[in-house]
Amino acid sequence: MHKYIDREKSWLAFNARVLQEAADDSVPLLDRLRFLGIFSNNLDEFFRVRFAAIRRLSLSGISGEKYLGGVSAQQLVKEITEIVIEHQAESLNILNEIESQLQKENIYIINENDLDKDQENYLKDFFIQRVSPELVTIILNDLAEFPLLKDTFGYLAVKLVMKKEEEVRYAVIEIPKTINRFVVLPSKNEKQYVILLDDVIRQNLSSIFNIFSYQSISAHMIKITRDASLDIDSDLSKSMIEKIALSVKDRRIGEPVRFIYDQEIEEDTLNFFLDKMHIVSTDSIIPGGRYHNRRDYMDFPNLGRFDLLYKSNVPLPIPGLSLEGSMLEKISEKDYLLNAPYQSFSYLTKFLREAALDPKVLSIKITLYRLAKNSQIISSLINAAKNGKKVTVQIELQARFDEASNISYAEQMKTEGIELIFGIKGLKVHSKICVIERQEKDKIKRYGFVSTGNFNESTAKVYTDVTLFTSHQQILKDINKIFDFFDVNYRVHRYKHLIVSPHYTRSKFVKLIDREITHALAGRKTYIKLKMNSLSDFEMIDKLYQASKAGVKIQLEVRGICSLIPGIPGLSENIEAISIVDNYLEHSRVYIFGNAGIPEVYISSADFMRRNLDARVEVTCPIYDQDIKNELIDHFDLGWKGNVKARYHSKNLDNNYKQRNGEPLFRAQIETYKYYQNKLEVITEEA
Repeated sequence: MHKYIDREKSWLAFNARVLQEAADDSVPLLDRLRFLGIFSNNLDEFFRVRFAAIRRLSLSGISGEKYLGGVSAQQLVKEITEIVIEHQAESLNILNEIESQLQKENIYIINENDLDKDQENYLKDFFIQRVSPELVTIILNDLAEFPLLKDTFGYLAVKLVMKKEEEVRYAVIEIPKTINRFVVLPSKNEKQYVILLDDVIRQNLSSIFNIFSYQSISAHMIKITRDASLDIDSDLSKSMIEKIALSVKDRRIGEPVRFIYDQEIEEDTLNFFLDKMHIVSTDSIIPGGRYHNRRDYMDFPNLGRFDLLYKSNVPLPIPGLSLEGSMLEKISEKDYLLNAPYQSFSYLTKFLREAALDPKVLSIKITLYRLAKNSQIISSLINAAKNGKKVTVQIELQARFDEASNISYAEQMKTEGIELIFGIKGLKVHSKICVIERQEKDKIKRYGFVSTGNFNESTAKVYTDVTLFTSHQQILKDINKIFDFFDVNYRVHRYKHLIVSPHYTRSKFVKLIDREITHALAGRKTYIKLKMNSLSDFEMIDKLYQASKAGVKIQLEVRGICSLIPGIPGLSENIEAISIVDNYLEHSRVYIFGNAGIPEVYISSADFMRRNLDARVEVTCPIYDQDIKNELIDHFDLGWKGNVKARYHSKNLDNNYKQRNGEPLFRAQIETYKYYQNKLEVITEEA
């Protein structure tokens, strides 16, 4: 009997849940396009990282069954490709269905063959003025070396059949990223028209290749995905920034791991590109539709049709905590919890802005992982440095696909005199922590926050994450010890309150589960409720199986990968597991242990994955404030009660929706927003 689900297949099942949202006709039409874009973007990252790693394993001749849950790497490469081909075909059908629904709303996505005379003239001028200067077009036949195709770009593979002796020439056109992929045409008779940039280029092929005498020309889209692993230079003379920058640059020439092509492409054109790019059958070769890089649908223009989008909820204030008064004053009295995006992320930036200006604040220490494009966090930290505060920033240069951005921010902060820490060799720093020190009379008092998510204003609008603001001196003393560990990392610290990876997280969670097992065997009523992004660590899964067999009732809200199989008699019959995929991305990690009626609640940056437990710096923080404990338990229970966007995790990876059993519809994210609205109303009434 298989005890685990392969993590790659489980991840593909998660992405299939995203595709379900694109297919769901109760989701607003333009948001359905957004989910198609998310599905495509997710798949790109999967191939660049996870699939690339398995492919390397398969080519090495190593089976890898021990690490892959009982399946060989060679077999897994084959199975993944089959699943992806099926998902790609489904996504094309969904896109066609959405486009037909958009037409009922007088929105038409057209191609170069559908243009009337006015549209042709408009686009010819648009092409000359905007597109043509940005184009990179390469004639391929006579090149000594095939050009490097980038893995984040789409290309048109062009075939020209020449008039002279029907000679065939091939070319490639890079679709520019400097122009929006969706070109909005002038509306007519209350009808709105959109054409893809690819088709604007197709319409103007004769203009691009007018120096050639050809009898026919065709253009089909291709796309390549490359291995995105970083090979960090071991040269001790180079700074960490130099090493990461060089490695990110080398990523451009990573091995191809996936090749997608328009299935209407001529066979000789396809073979020409496969041959020249040295793509073989062991790579993932995926037939697709006319358009690739469908991740661009995440930025499809709204066309002023807000009726075709989810209603955006205004982020709510935190009861008792004002954005206008002093946050430090309030936090000195009690802890506060921010649950974004239901509540305003502005509290976090306000905390840092206040610390930057307060003459009594002496220092700020913070960890940064992923940052917004124009980060208010960075602005606040620079402001603090300019005001004479000692600012220390641990910035993770190896935050995948954010390396270049983080290098740029690091250089900016270094220029402003901020002390930078680049982490520890072999350990990514994934914790989300901040501590400030403030002179109060004759002593130093600490304030700070611990979060489950990135300090990023952009993602905070769509990622659900919780942040604890606290002046608990012992917790903040532990945070200071973590920064000491960054500085002198051969010394392993003891922490009185925080649970810190890589040294203590696994053992502490094992102890917490063992305690629940002891309670259950003694006949005491107890439970475990875990909310996380991914559950794939076999040791932790085995420990949860052990708890289930002892009679502990376990509820799991796992958005993404779930390698645990719930509901197996004699193994996991006391475990239920669901995934919620909705308008917001469920990202918070909340861990609740029933403890025979005296529940313990934790928030964490760590999932139950080997990398989070053993190979990263992660922080799990206990919640001591009873009101916040109750709030987080309520938050979990609201998710668990959801029966609209919740799917069961199962052995068959079939993504069945949670059964309603005659209960009224309960959409967890909407009800969570209402929960926070009600808390505000109660506070107002009491006031």
